[in-house]
Amino acid sequence: MFKPHVTVACIVHAEDKFLVVEETINGKSLWNQPAGHLEADETLAQAAARELWEETGITAQPQYFIRMHQWIAPDKTPFLRFLFAIKLDHISPAYRWIQLLDHICATEPHDNDIDCCRWVSADEILNAPNLRSPLVAESIRSYQTGQCYPLSIVGEFNWPFTEGVK
Repeated sequence: MFKPHVTVACIVHAEDKFLVVEETINGKSLWNQPAGHLEADETLAQAAARELWEETGITAQPQYFIRMHQWIAPDKTPFLRFLFAIKLDHISPAYRWIQLLDHICATEPHDNDIDCCRWVSADEILNAPNLRSPLVAESIRSYQTGQCYPLSIVGEFNWPFTEGVK
């Protein structure tokens, strides 16, 4: 029976930089967007916000839905990855006098699997040899198209899910 892993990821963009999390897997340091699996008791947007907090310590809600990627990993594991975005470029001009990234960059991962968080350029991500999966770069390319959709595009039906959830 086909049972894809349903995952969420959140692009966080500020001052021409993107937030990535760094984790060590099989002794190799890899970059990813804050991402993880959907839990039974949450919406896709809630899952993205939870993963963002767990992996970076940042409390924020996704502002936009970007895209859904379907991918088969090299080990044949199927994934459906829902990509959300938070744009921090609409900050009031009065606050532009402070270093925005210094202000919000005080990341504190709560997930022990995350080594650190970094603010990097799109080019650094697109050219990085150490991405956790090709979806990391593809997510940046999807974001760069400028196509952002309202969160309502991934609306819930019969929420909260109470029947049949164990």
